[in-house]
Amino acid sequence: MSRNRFLAFLLLIPLFLLPQLSAAAGKNDSGPILRLATTTSTENSGLLAAILPAFEAASGYRVHVIAVGTGKALRMGRDGDVDLVLVHAPEAERQFVREGHGERRFSVMYNDFVLVGPADDPAGVQQAATAAEAFRRIARRGALFLSRGDDSGTNKKELQLWKSAAVQPDSSWYREAGQGMGRVLQMSSEMGAYTLTDRGTWLAFRDKLPLKLLYQGDPQLFNPYGIIAVNPERHPDVNHEGALALIRWITGKAGQARIAAFTRGGEHLFTPSAVPSEVAALSR
Repeated sequence: MSRNRFLAFLLLIPLFLLPQLSAAAGKNDSGPILRLATTTSTENSGLLAAILPAFEAASGYRVHVIAVGTGKALRMGRDGDVDLVLVHAPEAERQFVREGHGERRFSVMYNDFVLVGPADDPAGVQQAATAAEAFRRIARRGALFLSRGDDSGTNKKELQLWKSAAVQPDSSWYREAGQGMGRVLQMSSEMGAYTLTDRGTWLAFRDKLPLKLLYQGDPQLFNPYGIIAVNPERHPDVNHEGALALIRWITGKAGQARIAAFTRGGEHLFTPSAVPSEVAALSR
């Protein structure tokens, strides 16, 4: 074979391979991407890894989960960097919708916050009658408290609790981590500090840490989660159809049943809370 004919043969190879490569690419492409910004609690607890494969199998979408604090998740929604948000800060969520960044908020589930800390409980948190009293005991003792300090839903709730306790945290005993919930639990364990955590993440981490659950049960510690599609009028490039598909699924019978069935160590981490009238309106 002459040199020129050999070079021509080499140039033809990509033309023969292109249909095969395209077919292979199509086979590996399992569906359109849906970008979900959510809290570290839904990720650290293992909930999303347990329930989302069922949605992906049923819908054909591939969900890319971006686990950050609620504040950052809502900012990503405002910027159109994600298609929908699943977060747990009701007032911030309502503001997000009021300002036109997102469409309607749908209830998904709830759990609660708990106060954890060193097993010897130097501040006597276990004897507190209310969450506000528990926080005042920490302040009076000057016991080390580690805050997420990241504008997450947990951080927002913690700041509300200090306010209800009429306490201004002092830097001599109050620290901000700027980290997700799992990492803050690990740091609190290492530092012998108190911290506020959602129950789901606590149940996922408790067997790995020497911390102890010291206070729970106050109605102020209620922790609801909502899901919101980013407004396509603000951001035409978002996957609005996919966002609505996930909202329908997670607030419908299949998604709610999977949330109810999700446990760690025999304990339920979240309670489904979708409102039937909201779901019916979404289906119309």
